[in-house]
Amino acid sequence: MTKATSSAPSQRMLRVGEQVRAAITQVLQRGEVRDDLIEKTVISVSEVRMSPDLKIATAYVTPLGVPDHHTVIEALNRHAKFIRGRLGGQLRQMKYMPEVRFRDDTSFDNYKKIDELLRSPEVQRDLDGEGDDE
Repeated sequence: MTKATSSAPSQRMLRVGEQVRAAITQVLQRGEVRDDLIEKTVISVSEVRMSPDLKIATAYVTPLGVPDHHTVIEALNRHAKFIRGRLGGQLRQMKYMPEVRFRDDTSFDNYKKIDELLRSPEVQRDLDGEGDDE
C-alpha cells in the first residue's frame, strides 16, 4: 500500500476532528470544567485538527467577549487532561483518546483584515475603473 503524498487531512482525520469538536463543545457547555474564567466565558470551538495518527487533537477556540484570549487559552490548556478524560464517554469508538491542545483561532481576524482591505478606497477605486481599459 502506498502512502498519500498530499499533506491535506484524510477523510478519517476530518471526521474524527468533527467528533472531537462536538465532544469538547458539549463538555464546555455543560460547565464540567471547574474554573471561574472558563465558566464565565462563552467559548466557540471552531475547528479541531487531528494528527495523522489521531493521537493529538488541536482545538482552535475563540473566547467571545474577552479582550485577552491568552488567559482563557492558558486556562483551557491547564485543564486539558481533565477535558480529555471527559471526552471518553462520547468517543468510545476511538482506540486511543487524543491529547487535546488548545490554540487561539485567528482566522476571524484574518477574515476581518481581508474584508477591510476589500472595502478600502484604493481597492474600490480599482474595482470601479476595471472596465475602463477596453
